[in-house]
Amino acid sequence: MQNFIKIIEILICLQSIFISTMIPIFIKIPYKDNLIINLDSPITLQLPTIILISLFFKRNIVFYAYTIYLFIGLFALPIFHQGGSLGYMLTPNFGYLLGMYPLIKIINDVSVIRRFRIIFFLKRATIAVLWMHLTGIIYSLIHSIFFKQFDLFLYNIGNYSLGKIGYHLFLLIPLAFLIKPFESLITKK
Repeated sequence: MQNFIKIIEILICLQSIFISTMIPIFIKIPYKDNLIINLDSPITLQLPTIILISLFFKRNIVFYAYTIYLFIGLFALPIFHQGGSLGYMLTPNFGYLLGMYPLIKIINDVSVIRRFRIIFFLKRATIAVLWMHLTGIIYSLIHSIFFKQFDLFLYNIGNYSLGKIGYHLFLLIPLAFLIKPFESLITKK
């Protein structure tokens, strides 16, 4: 029975990751003459979803679900943000996908505390997002060294880290207040 519950939890996490990857974030901005402009952000809801499931489920459950997600994206279906297959490993995006592993570990450590505090969550989540970006930068550096494309390294940092990190850090604030009512679920894992 315990194994069946773990399988269900893994499937819930996997399904959440799949769905969140497909949902881009749009911000509606009012413009003159009663027009509304959609501002396309360069991210999806994958990061906030992984943070949420890392808080609510045990670390190994989220690791298994995320690993299955990576294998499906590399070997079966093009489910990543800009495609999939083994060729996706040659893109800088794959480093940021690998950066989710330290993020999951750091965020999961927040749920071991006895009382959920927003400031503590924001500090740990900021560290987790920075680790995710650092992993992506290191992967991009290794990629640049291996393929001798040093001119693309700074471009990749600007495009994949500096262009997105502000959005990622900004999303932590509403996420912290969204999590607060579920404090009892987070701390009783």
